[in-house]
Amino acid sequence: MIDACAPYTRAIAARRAFRLPDYPTLADYGFDGDYVSPIQIACGNLGGPLLISKDWLDAPSAMEHRTHLQRYGHLPDNPFIRVIDKALALLNLRREDIYITPVFHLLTPKRSSTIPAAHARASFDAIGRHELMGRRPVALGTDAANVLSHFGIDHAIAPHPSARIGSFDARAALIAKAIAS
Repeated sequence: MIDACAPYTRAIAARRAFRLPDYPTLADYGFDGDYVSPIQIACGNLGGPLLISKDWLDAPSAMEHRTHLQRYGHLPDNPFIRVIDKALALLNLRREDIYITPVFHLLTPKRSSTIPAAHARASFDAIGRHELMGRRPVALGTDAANVLSHFGIDHAIAPHPSARIGSFDARAALIAKAIAS
């Protein structure tokens, strides 16, 4: 019998083992759970559309909102989740219908940190590739798209939900269109 969850289990183990200097792990901040990224508490459907973003969160924000994040995996008023919710509404989907993961599976040391391409690629190669599970991902933003392109992975492209371009509705429409493709 084939275990359909085996790639996900491998991804969790790989995330727990992955380290890079100067980046805290999820476990370092109390977020080591049976998921690859905490956002999968709300958006972890292994058979649903796969959306890949740059990273999950920065260490200072994770500490500031720890209790809420440990329960829900995301910040409710964050532009990222608000735009995702709008995109899902356009498709008559809910958070539990999709799967979101970052290409970079460590915490960044500060808000809006730049993640060197080599670090993002190393994380995806060690962890994220296990999460594909035969799905064509939607790259949310250029950071995710660049990593997927580097590995030759066919993907749809959409703006990052937190991008500072266009309105929430405009970004949501483009993300919905990419999910539907």
